[in-house]
Formats: sequence, C-alpha cells, structure tokens
Amino acid sequence: MTPEQEALRDGLASLPARLALVAGRLPDPDAPLAPGEWSAREVTLHLIVVEGEVWQARLDALVADGFPHWPWVEPGLWAGPGDGTFDGAARVLAAARAATIRRLDALDDAGWTRRGLHATLGELDVAGLMRIAVNHDKEHLAQFDQG
Repeated sequence: MTPEQEALRDGLASLPARLALVAGRLPDPDAPLAPGEWSAREVTLHLIVVEGEVWQARLDALVADGFPHWPWVEPGLWAGPGDGTFDGAARVLAAARAATIRRLDALDDAGWTRRGLHATLGELDVAGLMRIAVNHDKEHLAQFDQG
C-alpha cells in the first residue's frame, strides 16, 4: 500500500471515532443539527446506507467487473436494527465502515488501480473513489458544527 493509499484507508477508518467526538458535544442527537436539517442520528443513518449502497457496492464492482459504470445516487436513511438511537446507529456505522476497510485491505497493488466510470464524476480508480468517500464524511461531520 502506498503512503497515499494508507492515508486514505486510515482517514476512512477514523470515521467512527470522529463521529463519536463531534456527536459527544451535542445535547440531543435526535434534535435537528440546524433548522430544517437532519439530526446526528439521521446523518449517521445516511452514512450507513451510503456505506453499503455506494462505497461497498462500488468497491465490489471494481473487483468483479472489468470497468463498471455507476449512476449518480443520493441515498436516504438506513432502516434496520439499531436505527432507533444514535448509539445504535453509530455501532452499525462502525461495523459497516470496518467492512469497507476490510475490502481495501484485501486489495493488492493491481486492485488499487482498477477503474470505473461515474456518470457525473468521470473515471475513478479506488483511491479516487475513496477520496470522495473521505470528503463525503467530512461534509456530513461538518453539519454537526452548524447548530
């Protein structure tokens, strides 16, 4: 793994700890983070669904398909066991992100060079896709400071 790949992997792996840190400053994780916005729990539910339907699905497609084509998607909120509380959702997100990290750790050098085509973002290799994931995390964690 190159230093850039390792930095991306480590940045992604840090999400559960960063989420706990910013959420720990909130008086009520079920209150909207800003008027008309999602709550901390809802942001976490969104991050869970994106983890499975976007990052994991696209990593899997890069491994299985010669050159996958991905549409733009805007997933909503995940629903399932643990979705009723922030702490439950945070545990589900931590497990989902750990599964993504396992996918990255399983890639060899050639695996990191696999590419796919995103409908609006263009051609992406694994590192490009994971940079978008890191930025997506940052955007949503920044919502916690809006209130």
